[in-house]
Amino acid sequence: MKREEVDVLVVGSGAGGLSSAVSAAHRGLKVIVAEKEPVFGGTTARSGGWSWIPNNGPAKRAGVEDSVEKARTYLKHETGEHYDEARVEAFLEAGPKAVEFFETKTSLQFDLGPTFSDYHPTAPGGLDGGRSIVARPFDGRELGKEIKRLRPPLWEITVLGMMIGSGKELLHFFNATKSPISAAYVTGLVAKFARDVTFHGRAMRLMNGNALVARLAKSCFDKNVPIWTSSPVKSLIKTENGDILGAIVNRPDGPVEVIARKGVVLAAGGFPQDPVRRKELMPHAPTGYEHVSPAPPGNTGDGLRLGEAVGATVNTELPHSAAWVPISRPPRGDGTTGTFPHFVDRSKPGVIAVTRSGKRFVNEAQSYHDFCQAMVKRNREENGEDGEIAAWFVADHRTFRKYGLGYAKPSPVPYKGLIKAGYLLQGKTVRELAREIGCDADQLERTVNEFNKHAVKGEDPEFGKGSTAYNRSLGDPKHKPNPCVAPVKKGPFYAVRLYVGDLGTFAGLKTNEYAQVLNEQGTPINGLYSAGNDAASIMGGNYPGGGITLGPAITFGYIAARHMSGANT
Repeated sequence: MKREEVDVLVVGSGAGGLSSAVSAAHRGLKVIVAEKEPVFGGTTARSGGWSWIPNNGPAKRAGVEDSVEKARTYLKHETGEHYDEARVEAFLEAGPKAVEFFETKTSLQFDLGPTFSDYHPTAPGGLDGGRSIVARPFDGRELGKEIKRLRPPLWEITVLGMMIGSGKELLHFFNATKSPISAAYVTGLVAKFARDVTFHGRAMRLMNGNALVARLAKSCFDKNVPIWTSSPVKSLIKTENGDILGAIVNRPDGPVEVIARKGVVLAAGGFPQDPVRRKELMPHAPTGYEHVSPAPPGNTGDGLRLGEAVGATVNTELPHSAAWVPISRPPRGDGTTGTFPHFVDRSKPGVIAVTRSGKRFVNEAQSYHDFCQAMVKRNREENGEDGEIAAWFVADHRTFRKYGLGYAKPSPVPYKGLIKAGYLLQGKTVRELAREIGCDADQLERTVNEFNKHAVKGEDPEFGKGSTAYNRSLGDPKHKPNPCVAPVKKGPFYAVRLYVGDLGTFAGLKTNEYAQVLNEQGTPINGLYSAGNDAASIMGGNYPGGGITLGPAITFGYIAARHMSGANT
Protein backbone atom coordinates (compact mmCIF):
# COMPACT_ATOMS: atom_id res chain seq x y z
CA MET A 1 0.00 0.00 0.00
CA LYS A 2 1.23 3.49 -0.83
CA ARG A 3 1.96 5.81 2.06
CA GLU A 4 1.80 9.58 2.45
CA GLU A 5 2.83 11.64 5.48
CA VAL A 6 1.27 15.01 6.18
CA ASP A 7 0.40 17.11 9.20
CA VAL A 8 -3.32 17.32 8.53
CA LEU A 9 -5.78 15.17 6.57
CA VAL A 10 -9.13 16.80 5.88
CA VAL A 11 -12.08 14.58 4.99
CA GLY A 12 -14.52 16.55 2.82
CA SER A 13 -14.24 19.66 0.67
CA GLY A 14 -17.10 21.94 1.72
CA ALA A 15 -16.66 25.13 3.73
CA GLY A 16 -15.72 23.29 6.93
CA GLY A 17 -13.09 21.14 5.27
CA LEU A 18 -11.54 23.79 3.05
CA SER A 19 -11.43 26.41 5.80
CA SER A 20 -9.59 23.88 7.98
CA ALA A 21 -7.16 23.14 5.16
CA VAL A 22 -6.46 26.78 4.30
CA SER A 23 -6.06 27.79 7.94
CA ALA A 24 -3.68 24.90 8.64
CA ALA A 25 -1.61 25.54 5.52
CA HIS A 26 -1.15 29.19 6.48
CA ARG A 27 0.23 28.02 9.83
CA GLY A 28 2.92 26.06 8.04
CA LEU A 29 1.27 22.64 8.18
CA LYS A 30 1.30 20.18 5.28
CA VAL A 31 -2.29 19.32 4.32
CA ILE A 32 -4.23 16.95 2.05
CA VAL A 33 -7.96 17.22 1.40
CA ALA A 34 -9.75 13.96 0.52
CA GLU A 35 -13.14 14.18 -1.23
CA LYS A 36 -15.17 11.08 -2.15
CA GLU A 37 -16.97 12.64 -5.12
CA PRO A 38 -15.37 13.56 -8.48
CA VAL A 39 -15.97 17.27 -7.78
CA PHE A 40 -15.13 19.40 -4.75
CA GLY A 41 -17.33 21.83 -2.87
CA GLY A 42 -19.93 19.67 -1.14
CA THR A 43 -23.24 21.20 -0.12
CA THR A 44 -21.55 24.58 0.22
CA ALA A 45 -21.13 24.85 -3.54
CA ARG A 46 -24.89 24.42 -3.95
CA SER A 47 -25.84 26.81 -1.16
CA GLY A 48 -26.64 30.50 -0.89
CA GLY A 49 -23.15 30.93 0.56
CA TRP A 50 -24.10 33.10 3.54
CA SER A 51 -22.15 32.91 6.80
CA TRP A 52 -23.64 34.07 10.11
CA ILE A 53 -20.79 35.47 12.23
CA PRO A 54 -21.51 38.19 14.80
CA ASN A 55 -19.12 41.18 15.05
CA ASN A 56 -17.61 40.43 11.67
CA GLY A 57 -15.24 42.87 9.97
CA PRO A 58 -17.52 43.88 7.08
CA ALA A 59 -20.26 44.79 9.57
CA LYS A 60 -17.88 46.84 11.72
CA ARG A 61 -16.65 48.71 8.65
CA ALA A 62 -20.26 49.48 7.76
CA GLY A 63 -20.93 50.88 11.24
CA VAL A 64 -23.18 48.07 12.48
CA GLU A 65 -23.49 48.17 16.25
CA ASP A 66 -23.09 44.65 17.60
CA SER A 67 -21.33 43.07 20.56
CA VAL A 68 -20.39 39.72 21.99
CA GLU A 69 -22.92 40.36 24.75
CA LYS A 70 -25.77 40.93 22.29
CA ALA A 71 -24.84 37.85 20.23
CA ARG A 72 -24.53 35.73 23.37
CA THR A 73 -27.95 36.90 24.57
CA TYR A 74 -29.50 36.08 21.21
CA LEU A 75 -27.96 32.60 21.06
CA LYS A 76 -29.02 31.84 24.62
CA HIS A 77 -32.57 32.74 23.64
CA GLU A 78 -32.46 30.75 20.40
CA THR A 79 -30.85 27.59 21.76
CA GLY A 80 -32.72 27.44 25.06
CA GLU A 81 -31.86 24.38 27.13
CA HIS A 82 -29.43 23.22 24.44
CA TYR A 83 -27.13 26.22 24.89
CA ASP A 84 -23.53 24.96 24.66
CA GLU A 85 -21.61 27.66 26.51
CA ALA A 86 -18.06 26.52 25.80
CA ARG A 87 -18.55 26.11 22.05
CA VAL A 88 -20.66 29.25 21.68
CA GLU A 89 -17.99 31.29 23.47
CA ALA A 90 -15.33 29.78 21.18
CA PHE A 91 -17.44 30.69 18.15
CA LEU A 92 -18.01 34.26 19.29
CA GLU A 93 -14.30 34.71 20.08
CA ALA A 94 -12.87 33.11 16.95
CA GLY A 95 -15.51 34.10 14.36
CA PRO A 96 -14.33 37.69 13.81
CA LYS A 97 -10.71 36.53 13.84
CA ALA A 98 -11.46 33.90 11.21
CA VAL A 99 -13.10 36.51 8.97
CA GLU A 100 -10.11 38.83 9.39
CA PHE A 101 -7.70 35.99 8.63
CA PHE A 102 -9.45 34.96 5.44
CA GLU A 103 -9.86 38.53 4.23
CA THR A 104 -6.24 39.51 4.86
CA LYS A 105 -4.36 36.27 4.11
CA THR A 106 -6.39 34.41 1.48
CA SER A 107 -8.52 34.82 -1.64
CA LEU A 108 -11.71 34.72 0.42
CA GLN A 109 -13.39 38.14 0.57
CA PHE A 110 -16.79 38.90 2.04
CA ASP A 111 -19.62 41.33 1.39
CA LEU A 112 -22.10 42.37 4.05
CA GLY A 113 -25.84 41.83 3.77
CA PRO A 114 -26.78 45.06 5.61
CA THR A 115 -30.52 44.37 5.43
CA PHE A 116 -30.18 40.61 5.91
CA SER A 117 -31.82 40.40 9.30
CA ASP A 118 -31.50 37.78 11.99
CA TYR A 119 -34.42 35.40 11.56
CA HIS A 120 -35.93 36.43 14.90
CA PRO A 121 -34.81 40.06 15.08
CA THR A 122 -37.26 41.02 17.81
CA ALA A 123 -35.86 38.38 20.19
CA PRO A 124 -33.42 39.50 22.91
CA GLY A 125 -30.09 40.33 21.28
CA GLY A 126 -31.45 40.04 17.74
CA LEU A 127 -30.40 42.49 15.01
CA ASP A 128 -32.12 43.82 11.90
CA GLY A 129 -28.94 43.19 9.90
CA GLY A 130 -25.17 42.86 10.01
CA ARG A 131 -24.39 39.32 11.11
CA SER A 132 -24.74 37.61 7.73
CA ILE A 133 -21.94 37.95 5.18
CA VAL A 134 -21.50 36.35 1.76
CA ALA A 135 -18.47 35.53 -0.36
CA ARG A 136 -17.76 38.20 -2.95
CA PRO A 137 -18.42 37.13 -6.57
CA PHE A 138 -15.43 35.38 -8.09
CA ASP A 139 -14.10 34.94 -11.62
CA GLY A 140 -13.92 31.19 -12.14
CA ARG A 141 -11.10 31.62 -14.65
CA GLU A 142 -8.78 32.27 -11.70
CA LEU A 143 -9.07 28.58 -10.86
CA GLY A 144 -7.57 27.65 -14.23
CA LYS A 145 -8.10 24.00 -15.14
CA GLU A 146 -9.37 23.27 -11.62
CA ILE A 147 -12.67 24.95 -12.50
CA LYS A 148 -13.65 21.64 -14.12
CA ARG A 149 -13.60 19.99 -10.69
CA LEU A 150 -15.71 22.64 -8.94
CA ARG A 151 -19.19 21.34 -8.13
CA PRO A 152 -21.72 23.38 -10.12
CA PRO A 153 -24.52 25.24 -8.32
CA LEU A 154 -27.89 23.64 -7.79
CA TRP A 155 -29.43 23.83 -11.27
CA GLU A 156 -32.94 24.63 -10.09
CA ILE A 157 -31.92 27.91 -8.40
CA THR A 158 -30.00 29.19 -11.43
CA VAL A 159 -31.29 30.60 -14.70
CA LEU A 160 -30.14 27.95 -17.17
CA GLY A 161 -26.91 27.69 -15.18
CA MET A 162 -26.41 31.42 -14.56
CA MET A 163 -25.98 32.33 -10.90
CA ILE A 164 -27.85 35.35 -9.56
CA GLY A 165 -26.94 37.29 -6.45
CA SER A 166 -29.51 38.21 -3.83
CA GLY A 167 -30.63 41.72 -2.96
CA LYS A 168 -30.42 44.39 -5.67
CA GLU A 169 -29.33 41.96 -8.37
CA LEU A 170 -32.38 39.76 -7.84
CA LEU A 171 -34.61 42.83 -7.96
CA HIS A 172 -33.12 43.74 -11.35
CA PHE A 173 -34.21 40.35 -12.68
CA PHE A 174 -37.72 40.81 -11.28
CA ASN A 175 -37.92 44.25 -12.94
CA ALA A 176 -36.21 43.39 -16.23
CA THR A 177 -39.41 43.81 -18.27
CA LYS A 178 -40.47 46.98 -16.45
CA SER A 179 -37.35 49.11 -16.00
CA PRO A 180 -34.88 50.15 -18.76
CA ILE A 181 -32.09 50.24 -16.17
CA SER A 182 -32.88 46.72 -14.97
CA ALA A 183 -33.25 45.50 -18.54
CA ALA A 184 -29.80 46.85 -19.46
CA TYR A 185 -28.26 45.33 -16.33
CA VAL A 186 -29.79 41.91 -16.95
CA THR A 187 -28.91 42.00 -20.67
CA GLY A 188 -25.27 42.63 -19.78
CA LEU A 189 -25.16 39.71 -17.36
CA VAL A 190 -26.84 37.38 -19.85
CA ALA A 191 -24.35 38.38 -22.56
CA LYS A 192 -21.40 37.62 -20.28
CA PHE A 193 -22.97 34.32 -19.29
CA ALA A 194 -23.47 33.36 -22.94
CA ARG A 195 -19.84 34.20 -23.63
CA ASP A 196 -18.64 32.06 -20.73
CA VAL A 197 -20.77 29.09 -21.78
CA THR A 198 -19.45 29.38 -25.34
CA PHE A 199 -15.78 29.45 -24.33
CA HIS A 200 -15.77 27.57 -21.02
CA GLY A 201 -18.91 25.41 -21.00
CA ARG A 202 -20.24 26.94 -17.78
CA ALA A 203 -20.74 30.21 -15.92
CA MET A 204 -17.49 31.87 -14.88
CA ARG A 205 -19.11 34.59 -12.78
CA LEU A 206 -19.35 32.59 -9.59
CA MET A 207 -21.78 33.67 -6.90
CA ASN A 208 -23.03 32.59 -3.50
CA GLY A 209 -21.79 29.19 -2.28
CA ASN A 210 -19.99 28.53 -5.55
CA ALA A 211 -17.92 31.68 -4.99
CA LEU A 212 -17.20 30.69 -1.37
CA VAL A 213 -15.87 27.28 -2.38
CA ALA A 214 -13.93 28.65 -5.35
CA ARG A 215 -12.22 31.26 -3.19
CA LEU A 216 -11.30 28.70 -0.53
CA ALA A 217 -10.09 26.22 -3.16
CA LYS A 218 -7.98 28.92 -4.83
CA SER A 219 -6.47 29.63 -1.42
CA CYS A 220 -5.68 25.91 -1.01
CA PHE A 221 -4.01 25.67 -4.38
CA ASP A 222 -2.01 28.85 -3.67
CA LYS A 223 -0.55 27.06 -0.62
CA ASN A 224 0.07 23.81 -2.55
CA VAL A 225 -2.71 21.94 -0.77
CA PRO A 226 -3.98 19.15 -3.05
CA ILE A 227 -7.66 18.31 -3.17
CA TRP A 228 -7.96 14.60 -3.93
CA THR A 229 -11.30 13.95 -5.62
CA SER A 230 -12.83 10.50 -6.18
CA SER A 231 -10.98 9.58 -2.98
CA PRO A 232 -13.28 8.32 -0.21
CA VAL A 233 -11.82 7.66 3.22
CA LYS A 234 -12.27 3.99 4.06
CA SER A 235 -11.25 3.98 7.73
CA LEU A 236 -9.31 5.85 10.38
CA ILE A 237 -6.03 4.54 11.73
CA LYS A 238 -5.69 4.53 15.50
CA THR A 239 -3.25 3.39 18.14
CA GLU A 240 -4.04 0.92 20.92
CA ASN A 241 -4.82 3.80 23.28
CA GLY A 242 -7.25 5.33 20.77
CA ASP A 243 -5.17 8.16 19.31
CA ILE A 244 -5.84 8.86 15.62
CA LEU A 245 -2.79 8.54 13.38
CA GLY A 246 -4.37 9.03 9.96
CA ALA A 247 -6.64 7.20 7.54
CA ILE A 248 -6.85 4.80 4.62
CA VAL A 249 -7.91 6.72 1.53
CA ASN A 250 -9.16 4.87 -1.54
CA ARG A 251 -7.54 6.75 -4.40
CA PRO A 252 -8.50 5.99 -8.03
CA ASP A 253 -5.20 4.12 -8.46
CA GLY A 254 -5.46 2.20 -5.20
CA PRO A 255 -5.58 2.66 -1.42
CA VAL A 256 -3.17 5.07 0.28
CA GLU A 257 -2.21 5.09 3.94
CA VAL A 258 -2.15 8.75 4.94
CA ILE A 259 -0.35 9.48 8.20
CA ALA A 260 -1.53 12.78 9.70
CA ARG A 261 0.90 13.92 12.38
CA LYS A 262 -1.30 16.68 13.80
CA GLY A 263 -4.77 15.39 13.12
CA VAL A 264 -7.64 14.31 10.90
CA VAL A 265 -10.58 16.69 10.36
CA LEU A 266 -13.97 15.12 9.63
CA ALA A 267 -15.94 17.53 7.44
CA ALA A 268 -17.86 15.24 5.08
CA GLY A 269 -21.17 17.12 5.10
CA GLY A 270 -23.37 15.30 7.57
CA PHE A 271 -26.05 12.75 6.68
CA PRO A 272 -28.79 14.41 4.56
CA GLN A 273 -28.63 11.61 1.97
CA ASP A 274 -28.48 8.70 4.44
CA PRO A 275 -31.99 7.16 4.62
CA VAL A 276 -31.06 4.99 7.59
CA ARG A 277 -30.10 7.89 9.83
CA ARG A 278 -32.94 10.01 8.41
CA LYS A 279 -35.38 7.29 9.49
CA GLU A 280 -33.85 7.37 12.95
CA LEU A 281 -33.72 11.14 13.42
CA MET A 282 -36.41 12.71 11.18
CA PRO A 283 -39.93 12.01 12.49
CA HIS A 284 -41.56 13.24 9.26
CA ALA A 285 -39.65 10.53 7.32
CA PRO A 286 -40.77 7.23 8.92
CA THR A 287 -39.11 5.11 6.21
CA GLY A 288 -36.22 7.53 5.61
CA TYR A 289 -37.36 8.24 2.06
CA GLU A 290 -40.12 10.83 2.63
CA HIS A 291 -37.47 13.51 3.16
CA VAL A 292 -36.18 15.48 0.15
CA SER A 293 -32.71 17.05 0.22
CA PRO A 294 -30.87 19.25 -2.29
CA ALA A 295 -27.57 18.10 -0.79
CA PRO A 296 -25.11 16.24 -3.04
CA PRO A 297 -25.65 12.49 -3.31
CA GLY A 298 -22.36 11.78 -1.54
CA ASN A 299 -23.44 13.31 1.77
CA THR A 300 -24.35 9.98 3.30
CA GLY A 301 -22.94 10.33 6.81
CA ASP A 302 -19.43 9.03 6.16
CA GLY A 303 -17.86 11.37 8.71
CA LEU A 304 -20.25 10.28 11.44
CA ARG A 305 -19.60 6.59 10.77
CA LEU A 306 -15.83 7.11 10.68
CA GLY A 307 -16.04 8.85 14.03
CA GLU A 308 -18.31 6.27 15.62
CA ALA A 309 -15.95 3.49 14.50
CA VAL A 310 -13.22 4.94 16.73
CA GLY A 311 -15.39 5.67 19.76
CA ALA A 312 -17.01 9.02 18.95
CA THR A 313 -20.65 9.71 19.73
CA VAL A 314 -23.38 11.51 17.81
CA ASN A 315 -25.55 14.11 19.54
CA THR A 316 -29.13 13.02 18.82
CA GLU A 317 -30.74 15.12 21.57
CA LEU A 318 -31.37 18.33 19.60
CA PRO A 319 -35.08 19.07 19.01
CA HIS A 320 -34.45 19.23 15.25
CA SER A 321 -31.89 17.04 13.51
CA ALA A 322 -31.55 19.33 10.49
CA ALA A 323 -32.15 22.82 9.13
CA TRP A 324 -35.56 22.47 7.50
CA VAL A 325 -36.57 24.13 4.23
CA PRO A 326 -39.67 23.67 2.05
CA ILE A 327 -38.79 21.90 -1.19
CA SER A 328 -40.73 21.50 -4.41
CA ARG A 329 -39.88 18.91 -7.05
CA PRO A 330 -39.65 20.26 -10.60
CA PRO A 331 -39.10 17.93 -13.56
CA ARG A 332 -35.71 17.72 -15.22
CA GLY A 333 -35.04 17.21 -18.90
CA ASP A 334 -33.64 13.72 -18.32
CA GLY A 335 -36.87 12.48 -16.77
CA THR A 336 -35.71 12.74 -13.15
CA THR A 337 -37.05 15.12 -10.52
CA GLY A 338 -35.08 18.07 -9.18
CA THR A 339 -35.18 19.92 -5.87
CA PHE A 340 -36.09 23.58 -5.51
CA PRO A 341 -35.61 25.14 -2.05
CA HIS A 342 -38.08 27.99 -1.47
CA PHE A 343 -36.07 30.88 -0.06
CA VAL A 344 -37.59 34.00 -1.60
CA ASP A 345 -41.10 33.42 -2.96
CA ARG A 346 -42.52 32.73 0.51
CA SER A 347 -42.18 36.41 1.39
CA LYS A 348 -43.63 37.92 -1.76
CA PRO A 349 -46.96 39.80 -1.63
CA GLY A 350 -49.79 37.66 -2.92
CA VAL A 351 -48.31 34.26 -1.94
CA ILE A 352 -49.98 32.16 0.76
CA ALA A 353 -49.47 28.58 1.92
CA VAL A 354 -52.18 26.04 2.73
CA THR A 355 -52.42 22.39 3.71
CA ARG A 356 -54.86 19.94 2.13
CA SER A 357 -57.50 21.29 4.50
CA GLY A 358 -57.44 24.52 2.51
CA LYS A 359 -56.34 26.52 5.55
CA ARG A 360 -53.25 28.68 6.06
CA PHE A 361 -50.98 27.54 8.85
CA VAL A 362 -48.07 29.98 9.14
CA ASN A 363 -46.59 33.38 8.47
CA GLU A 364 -45.15 32.39 5.09
CA ALA A 365 -42.35 34.97 5.36
CA GLN A 366 -40.90 33.49 8.53
CA SER A 367 -37.69 31.51 8.20
CA TYR A 368 -37.82 28.32 6.15
CA HIS A 369 -36.91 26.36 9.30
CA ASP A 370 -39.89 27.82 11.16
CA PHE A 371 -42.11 27.33 8.11
CA CYS A 372 -41.43 23.60 7.98
CA GLN A 373 -41.98 23.17 11.71
CA ALA A 374 -45.42 24.76 11.32
CA MET A 375 -46.10 22.64 8.24
CA VAL A 376 -45.35 19.39 10.09
CA LYS A 377 -47.31 20.46 13.17
CA ARG A 378 -50.46 21.35 11.20
CA ASN A 379 -50.32 18.16 9.13
CA ARG A 380 -49.98 16.09 12.29
CA GLU A 381 -53.05 17.81 13.73
CA GLU A 382 -55.05 17.27 10.55
CA ASN A 383 -53.79 13.88 9.37
CA GLY A 384 -52.48 12.12 12.47
CA GLU A 385 -48.97 11.00 13.27
CA ASP A 386 -48.77 8.68 10.25
CA GLY A 387 -50.52 10.94 7.74
CA GLU A 388 -49.04 12.85 4.84
CA ILE A 389 -46.85 15.92 5.32
CA ALA A 390 -47.67 18.32 2.50
CA ALA A 391 -48.49 21.94 1.77
CA TRP A 392 -48.99 24.16 -1.27
CA PHE A 393 -48.02 27.70 -2.17
CA VAL A 394 -50.92 29.51 -3.80
CA ALA A 395 -50.82 32.69 -5.91
CA ASP A 396 -52.92 34.48 -8.49
CA HIS A 397 -51.85 35.19 -12.06
CA ARG A 398 -50.51 38.68 -11.43
CA THR A 399 -48.37 37.59 -8.50
CA PHE A 400 -47.10 34.50 -10.31
CA ARG A 401 -46.05 36.36 -13.45
CA LYS A 402 -44.45 39.16 -11.45
CA TYR A 403 -42.41 37.08 -9.00
CA GLY A 404 -42.59 33.48 -10.20
CA LEU A 405 -43.58 30.58 -7.98
CA GLY A 406 -40.88 28.08 -7.07
CA TYR A 407 -39.12 26.77 -10.16
CA ALA A 408 -41.72 28.48 -12.38
CA LYS A 409 -40.03 31.73 -13.34
CA PRO A 410 -41.69 35.15 -13.69
CA SER A 411 -42.68 36.74 -17.00
CA PRO A 412 -41.60 36.48 -19.77
CA VAL A 413 -40.31 32.94 -19.11
CA PRO A 414 -42.77 30.28 -20.45
CA TYR A 415 -44.50 28.09 -17.88
CA LYS A 416 -47.05 25.91 -19.70
CA GLY A 417 -44.62 22.97 -19.80
CA LEU A 418 -44.54 22.94 -15.98
CA ILE A 419 -48.34 22.72 -15.91
CA LYS A 420 -48.26 19.81 -18.33
CA ALA A 421 -45.60 18.08 -16.22
CA GLY A 422 -47.75 18.44 -13.10
CA TYR A 423 -45.33 20.67 -11.19
CA LEU A 424 -47.41 23.83 -11.49
CA LEU A 425 -51.12 23.40 -10.76
CA GLN A 426 -53.58 25.80 -12.39
CA GLY A 427 -57.26 26.61 -11.96
CA LYS A 428 -59.43 29.33 -13.51
CA THR A 429 -61.03 29.88 -10.13
CA VAL A 430 -60.00 29.20 -6.56
CA ARG A 431 -62.42 26.28 -6.48
CA GLU A 432 -60.89 24.77 -9.62
CA LEU A 433 -57.43 25.13 -8.10
CA ALA A 434 -58.67 23.38 -4.96
CA ARG A 435 -59.73 20.41 -7.08
CA GLU A 436 -56.26 20.30 -8.65
CA ILE A 437 -54.68 20.33 -5.21
CA GLY A 438 -57.16 17.84 -3.83
CA CYS A 439 -58.13 20.09 -0.96
CA ASP A 440 -61.43 21.31 0.49
CA ALA A 441 -62.75 23.79 -2.11
CA ASP A 442 -65.16 25.55 0.26
CA GLN A 443 -62.45 26.03 2.85
CA LEU A 444 -59.83 27.25 0.36
CA GLU A 445 -62.32 29.78 -0.95
CA ARG A 446 -63.05 30.96 2.61
CA THR A 447 -59.33 31.15 3.33
CA VAL A 448 -58.61 33.29 0.28
CA ASN A 449 -61.61 35.57 0.89
CA GLU A 450 -60.69 36.11 4.53
CA PHE A 451 -57.03 36.77 3.64
CA ASN A 452 -58.02 39.22 0.89
CA LYS A 453 -60.31 41.19 3.20
CA HIS A 454 -57.29 42.32 5.20
CA ALA A 455 -54.64 42.07 2.47
CA VAL A 456 -56.11 45.02 0.56
CA LYS A 457 -54.93 47.13 3.52
CA GLY A 458 -51.58 45.34 3.75
CA GLU A 459 -52.59 43.50 6.90
CA ASP A 460 -52.42 39.87 8.03
CA PRO A 461 -54.03 39.70 11.47
CA GLU A 462 -54.00 35.89 11.50
CA PHE A 463 -50.24 35.36 11.16
CA GLY A 464 -48.58 38.78 10.84
CA LYS A 465 -46.85 38.31 7.50
CA GLY A 466 -44.50 41.24 6.92
CA SER A 467 -44.29 42.15 10.61
CA THR A 468 -40.51 41.75 11.08
CA ALA A 469 -37.38 43.06 9.41
CA TYR A 470 -36.58 39.55 8.22
CA ASN A 471 -40.03 39.16 6.65
CA ARG A 472 -39.71 42.48 4.85
CA SER A 473 -36.14 41.92 3.67
CA LEU A 474 -37.35 39.29 1.17
CA GLY A 475 -40.60 40.99 0.20
CA ASP A 476 -41.12 43.56 -2.53
CA PRO A 477 -39.94 46.96 -1.23
CA LYS A 478 -41.98 48.74 -3.91
CA HIS A 479 -45.23 47.15 -2.77
CA LYS A 480 -46.97 49.38 -0.23
CA PRO A 481 -47.90 49.44 2.56
CA ASN A 482 -46.68 45.91 3.31
CA PRO A 483 -43.95 44.42 1.08
CA CYS A 484 -45.15 40.90 1.95
CA VAL A 485 -48.93 41.13 1.67
CA ALA A 486 -51.27 41.52 -1.33
CA PRO A 487 -54.64 39.97 -2.19
CA VAL A 488 -54.99 36.68 -4.07
CA LYS A 489 -57.82 37.75 -6.31
CA LYS A 490 -57.45 37.57 -10.10
CA GLY A 491 -57.41 34.20 -11.88
CA PRO A 492 -56.15 31.98 -13.14
CA PHE A 493 -54.69 30.73 -9.88
CA TYR A 494 -51.60 28.58 -9.35
CA ALA A 495 -50.15 26.23 -6.75
CA VAL A 496 -46.94 24.28 -6.13
CA ARG A 497 -46.69 21.31 -3.78
CA LEU A 498 -44.14 21.42 -0.95
CA TYR A 499 -42.15 18.75 0.86
CA VAL A 500 -39.94 18.97 3.94
CA GLY A 501 -36.26 19.20 3.00
CA ASP A 502 -33.06 20.38 4.60
CA LEU A 503 -30.14 22.76 4.17
CA GLY A 504 -27.81 20.63 6.26
CA THR A 505 -28.00 18.35 9.26
CA PHE A 506 -27.75 19.54 12.88
CA ALA A 507 -27.25 16.17 14.60
CA GLY A 508 -23.57 15.34 14.46
CA LEU A 509 -20.45 14.32 16.30
CA LYS A 510 -20.01 15.69 19.79
CA THR A 511 -17.09 18.12 19.85
CA ASN A 512 -15.54 20.58 22.29
CA GLU A 513 -14.58 24.24 21.97
CA TYR A 514 -11.39 23.29 20.10
CA ALA A 515 -13.33 21.29 17.47
CA GLN A 516 -11.94 18.05 18.95
CA VAL A 517 -14.22 15.03 18.61
CA LEU A 518 -15.31 13.55 21.96
CA ASN A 519 -15.60 9.91 22.94
CA GLU A 520 -18.38 8.29 24.96
CA GLN A 521 -16.82 9.56 28.20
CA GLY A 522 -16.85 13.13 26.89
CA THR A 523 -13.07 13.41 26.57
CA PRO A 524 -11.25 14.36 23.35
CA ILE A 525 -10.09 11.70 20.93
CA ASN A 526 -6.50 12.75 20.36
CA GLY A 527 -5.85 13.64 16.73
CA LEU A 528 -9.52 13.78 15.63
CA TYR A 529 -11.39 17.00 14.83
CA SER A 530 -14.65 17.89 13.12
CA ALA A 531 -16.07 20.97 11.41
CA GLY A 532 -19.14 21.72 9.33
CA ASN A 533 -22.20 19.49 9.38
CA ASP A 534 -20.31 16.43 10.63
CA ALA A 535 -20.11 18.23 13.99
CA ALA A 536 -23.23 18.75 16.07
CA SER A 537 -24.65 22.22 15.53
CA ILE A 538 -24.05 24.88 18.17
CA MET A 539 -27.47 26.37 17.37
CA GLY A 540 -29.46 24.00 19.60
CA GLY A 541 -31.62 22.70 16.76
CA ASN A 542 -32.81 26.21 15.91
CA TYR A 543 -32.10 28.53 12.96
CA PRO A 544 -31.21 32.01 14.26
CA GLY A 545 -30.06 33.62 11.00
CA GLY A 546 -28.93 33.26 7.42
CA GLY A 547 -25.68 31.29 7.38
CA ILE A 548 -25.77 29.49 10.73
CA THR A 549 -24.32 26.35 9.15
CA LEU A 550 -21.53 27.97 7.11
CA GLY A 551 -20.55 30.59 9.71
CA PRO A 552 -19.71 28.00 12.38
CA ALA A 553 -18.21 25.69 9.71
CA ILE A 554 -15.69 28.32 8.67
CA THR A 555 -15.03 29.35 12.26
CA PHE A 556 -14.50 25.87 13.68
CA GLY A 557 -12.34 24.96 10.68
CA TYR A 558 -10.17 27.90 11.68
CA ILE A 559 -10.29 26.81 15.36
CA ALA A 560 -9.29 23.23 14.50
CA ALA A 561 -6.26 24.43 12.52
CA ARG A 562 -5.29 26.80 15.30
CA HIS A 563 -5.42 24.01 17.85
CA MET A 564 -3.51 21.52 15.68
CA SER A 565 -0.74 24.07 15.17
CA GLY A 566 -0.42 24.58 18.90
CA ALA A 567 -1.34 28.25 18.72
CA ASN A 568 -3.69 30.15 21.01
CA THR A 569 -4.74 32.79 18.47
